[in-house]
Amino acid sequence: MIETERLTLRPFTPDDADFLYDVFSRPEVARWSGDGVPIADRDEALRRIAGQPKRAGDHPAAGIFHVSVRETGVPAGLVLFAPLPPSEGVDRDDMEVGWHFHPDAWGNGYATEAAQALVDRGFAAGLTEIYAVTHPDNAASQAVCRRLGMTDLGLRSEWYDVELRAFRLDQPRE
Repeated sequence: MIETERLTLRPFTPDDADFLYDVFSRPEVARWSGDGVPIADRDEALRRIAGQPKRAGDHPAAGIFHVSVRETGVPAGLVLFAPLPPSEGVDRDDMEVGWHFHPDAWGNGYATEAAQALVDRGFAAGLTEIYAVTHPDNAASQAVCRRLGMTDLGLRSEWYDVELRAFRLDQPRE
C-alpha cells in the first residue's frame, strides 16, 4: 500500500470488479484506453484484475493500483507503473506511468498526486527515466504529464503499435 497526502494506492482485488467495470464501461473514460471501446461486463473487469500482475511485470516498483480518497475511502481510479509495450519490430525496454480515473474524481488533482507517488517510487528503485503515453487528443492526461514535469516528445509510434503523444521524465540530478 502507498499513501499520499490525500490518497491510498493498493493492489486491486476481485472485490474491486464493480468499480473497475463502472470506470471502464463509461465511454468518456474508455475512449482514451486501449481500443477505445467500453468494457462489456463485470466479468471482463474480473479478467482485467486477474491479468494485472502479468501486465505490471516484475520490476520492483511496478504495479497497478486501486486509488481511493483517504479521508472518505471513496474509490477514485487507478494508476499503473508497468513496462511500456514496444511496437512490433521496436527494441525498447521502457517503464510507463499511467492513470484512469472515474469522472466523479476528475478535476481534483488525484491523477497527478497518484502518478507522482509512482514516479517517485520508480526513481527510488533506480530508474533514470519514466515515460507516459496518451491518445493524441487527450488534453487532460497531457496536462497531468506537464504537471509531473514531463517533457513532451511529440507524436511517437514506438509503443502499443499506434501513434501516441509521448512524454518522458528524467530522474532529477542531485
